[in-house]
Amino acid sequence: MTTFPSSFQPGDIRTRADIRKELGGSPQGGITPSVEKKTVVLYSDIGSGEQYGYRDGWLREEDRFGPVFEYTGAGPRDDQAFVGGNASILRHAVEGRILHLFIAYGKAPGSDTKTHRYIGAFELDETKPYTVRQARGQDKKKRDVIVFRLRPIGAFFRSEADTIPPAKKTKVSFIPYRRRMRLEEPKEVRDARQRDMSAATVAARNQEDLIADYEEILSQRQHNFGRLEVQVRDIEETLQASLYDESAHTLYEPAGSTSRQALKDALMQLMDVSRHLNSIENGIPLRCMLLAPGLPGEDIRQLLTLHDVGIIYRDESGNLTELQSSDQNPPSDGTPRGMSCLNCPARLN
Repeated sequence: MTTFPSSFQPGDIRTRADIRKELGGSPQGGITPSVEKKTVVLYSDIGSGEQYGYRDGWLREEDRFGPVFEYTGAGPRDDQAFVGGNASILRHAVEGRILHLFIAYGKAPGSDTKTHRYIGAFELDETKPYTVRQARGQDKKKRDVIVFRLRPIGAFFRSEADTIPPAKKTKVSFIPYRRRMRLEEPKEVRDARQRDMSAATVAARNQEDLIADYEEILSQRQHNFGRLEVQVRDIEETLQASLYDESAHTLYEPAGSTSRQALKDALMQLMDVSRHLNSIENGIPLRCMLLAPGLPGEDIRQLLTLHDVGIIYRDESGNLTELQSSDQNPPSDGTPRGMSCLNCPARLN
C-alpha cells in the first residue's frame, strides 16, 4: 500500500480536483473516503471551528510516541456519532485505508478555486484514537463532538499556524452523565479491538470497563456524576477526567493494568486534574479514587495513601471493591496510617 500520493509531498498546495485525481473522495465534505483508492481524505479549515468553540491542529507538546494532530469529526449540530465520515475514520485500519490530511490554504491564482496544503499521511493513535468534548453546534447549543487523535506516518508538514494555541485562562467544565454519552463504535471496530490482545488495547478496554461499571454503581445510588474538561492557562491540551461524582465530591481515574507505570500514570492524572477543582467546588473537601482492574501491590498502595488517594479494585469475583485504609497502607513500622479525608462528604453515601 502506497503511503504518499506519487504527484505531491507534505507541504505541497493543491486544489480539490487535483487531490481527487490522486486520492479519490467526493467533491464536497470534510471527510471523504474512497473505496477504489483505499483512502480517507480529511479536509480541515483551522479557522472555521473556532466560532463553535473547537479548533483542529497539532498539539504543541509531543508525547513519548510522537506528535498528535487533533481533528474534529463531522456533524454541525446535536451529538456527533460514529456514522458516515466519522465511522470511516474509525474503521480506516480495519478496512486497510490510509488517512490523508489537508488544511485549507487559500485560492488558486486568478480564480475562486480553494486550495489546500497537504499535511501528510496519518493513522489513528492506537492507545487513544479519539476523545469526546463539549462544543457548540450551529444552533449554539452545547453538544458532544468527537476529536480524533491522528499520528503521522512518515514525513509530514507542520507550521506554527496549524498548532493549537494555549488557553488564555483556566476553566473547569462539568458535563453531566447521560445514557447517550457513551459512543457506540461500529461492530467491525469493536470486534477488531476484542481480537487485539496488545497491551495498549487491553489497557484501554480495562479503563473503559472500569468507568462503565462504576457509572452504573453511581447511577444506582442516584448520584449526580459526569465527566470533567479542564482548560489550563498557557496549555493547549484539554485535560479530561472520565468520571467525577458531584454528589460526593469524588474524582475517579481508571488504570489500564496493575503495573507500576499504569498506576503511577493514573495517580498523576488525578493530581493534575484535582488541583483545578477548587474553582467549582468552593473549597469543599475533594476525594480522589483510583479504579484498578486488580489489587495493586503493597508499594503502590503505600504511594497512593501518601497522596491521599483511595483504591477501588476489581476483586476475584469481578466486583468493584473499595480497599479500606488499614489494608491500603500496610504498616512498615507497626503503626497503621489512615486516610486523611475519612470524614469528607465522599464517605457519606
